[in-house]
Amino acid sequence: MATVLTVVGILVFAVGLLFSIAWHELGHLSTAKLFGIRVPQYMVGFGPTIWSRRRGDTEYGIKAIPLGGYIRMIGMFPPGEDGRITQRSSSPWRTMIEDAREASYEELQEGDEQRLFYTRKPWKRVIVMFAGPFMNLILAFGLFLTVMMGFGVTMAVPTIRTVSECVVKAGQPTDECPADALPAPAFKAGLKPGDKVLSFDGDRIGSYDQLQADIRRSAGKTVPIVVERGGQQLTLTPTIAVNDVQKYDANNIPLKGQTVQAGFLGFTPSSGVVRLGFGQSLDRMYDMAEGGVKSLVALPGKIPGLWHSVVDGSPRDADSPIGMVGAARVSGEVFSLEIPGSQRIATFVNLLAGINLSLFLFNMLPLLPLDGGHIAGAVWESIRRRTARLFKRPDPGPFDVARLMPLAYVVASVFIGFTLLVLVADLVNPVKIS
Repeated sequence: MATVLTVVGILVFAVGLLFSIAWHELGHLSTAKLFGIRVPQYMVGFGPTIWSRRRGDTEYGIKAIPLGGYIRMIGMFPPGEDGRITQRSSSPWRTMIEDAREASYEELQEGDEQRLFYTRKPWKRVIVMFAGPFMNLILAFGLFLTVMMGFGVTMAVPTIRTVSECVVKAGQPTDECPADALPAPAFKAGLKPGDKVLSFDGDRIGSYDQLQADIRRSAGKTVPIVVERGGQQLTLTPTIAVNDVQKYDANNIPLKGQTVQAGFLGFTPSSGVVRLGFGQSLDRMYDMAEGGVKSLVALPGKIPGLWHSVVDGSPRDADSPIGMVGAARVSGEVFSLEIPGSQRIATFVNLLAGINLSLFLFNMLPLLPLDGGHIAGAVWESIRRRTARLFKRPDPGPFDVARLMPLAYVVASVFIGFTLLVLVADLVNPVKIS
């Protein structure tokens, strides 16, 4: 049965990914048509076409490899300086530029002169290129909101799961106490598994994060703690110990291998599914978006770890990048977990939302051939033209993004190399969930 559920999870992920790609391209398509740009093709996937239909000016279709998608817009690049679409040269860089320019005019028809992408005002081109990633952002927002407010999220709650018998520093084994270890305050005060903490030093406790922060601030103090046990309320008065505990960043994410001296009570919390309010959901999504930006910036630093995970089988870090194959595998594992069906669905939806958030952030990088590269080109053109008008200089005309195609090929090559490395790592040393 687990195998069947794994296959179902992978298939559901594939459908979700195809929808996310189609949704992204729909943003480009709808805004391009809104501004009168001719779009000959709207395709989901790459490779051989397995289905297509023509409606009006546009051919809509699905291709065999569901790892991306595209729309073709006429006149993505302006003609060369001589006013011609093609200009051949012995230079390989010039050839790249003119090949790209020629491809953008391949399906030029009579009457298309007024329907070219590059002839639209820069702000319209920015909207067309931004609309694709923005659709992914909208989808991520909706999916995250559904999970957080509808299904709830699994998080630590202020209910005690286990109590430590002694004070042990972060990172050290907790299954047995060293001979010179002091008794843990929680153990000494009589806290027991199942106790629900209602208040700490007079503060009403609403979440485990709040309780943890209160404990850390209270090193060396004797504080009253009110707990609920068996339907009754009890007040206990432990003296909070000073200990080396796990260090967290501003977003409450643990910093690997780092500790800090703070208050220590000596228990582990239980986990529970908690539905968040709208405001809490927004705060959590903001933190996730901020974490996504930081992860994207830190991506080059992950390459050595990926390389070693492939070459010498080193363990994958929990935050190791994964590709679509790895994400599909995780989706399969989610569907085979022994957890309630609602939580399987919630975990999958959360995974799909995270992928859409990543697609938004990745595509906004100001590099060709990504959408952000075309946005940057249009913004730069607008700046040039406004500056020329300000200083009463001749209009410099459209910015020729085609000149950046050699750089685009370099960027694409780096992306392809990184994608292949992640693919191999996902196959030979995958990230697993529990």
